[in-house]
Amino acid sequence: MKNLDDEQIIQLIKKNDQQAFRILIDRYEKKVAATVINMLGYTDEADDVGQEVFIRFYNNIHQFKGTSSLGTYLTRIAINLSLNELKRQKIRNLRFYFWGNKEDDDERTNEIADSTNFENKSDASNLVQIALQKIEANLRSVLVLRMIEGYDTRETANILEIPQGTVLSRLSRGQQKLKEILLKLGYQP
Repeated sequence: MKNLDDEQIIQLIKKNDQQAFRILIDRYEKKVAATVINMLGYTDEADDVGQEVFIRFYNNIHQFKGTSSLGTYLTRIAINLSLNELKRQKIRNLRFYFWGNKEDDDERTNEIADSTNFENKSDASNLVQIALQKIEANLRSVLVLRMIEGYDTRETANILEIPQGTVLSRLSRGQQKLKEILLKLGYQP
């Protein structure tokens, strides 16, 4: 059954084949996890959102028309659910910013950056992950899709349902902010 293509797997899932659904999860869980973690960081919420992506897909499988690849479709769900989670977090944490906890958060980030050895590619990658979390969600989603997930401008526009020009301007602004944050944290590429 693992040799079946995505279209065949989807047809089996539509017939409530749980083994086919497990194969779909095995096939795409790393891709979905990478997208969600790049949007939310390594958090409990990222785990929840990752699971919710597959639940949403399963519950709405009859809406999947196949106009995009299954990987792209799942990425769109992952990005949308991640953006929703970021909005919830922003509302939840809003009161803390008024009380000065943002400075404490910046100090913790700087401590992590100070203890990071940039000669290790993994450490540099972790610092990029920290920096991404400091960038506003609409710019972060473009950065994640274009620079980390490797989607081209057209695919990114389709996933986010925005014009290609908007993708390009957000990518430019996001790259500039990412660079500023990384330099502030002491990273020299």
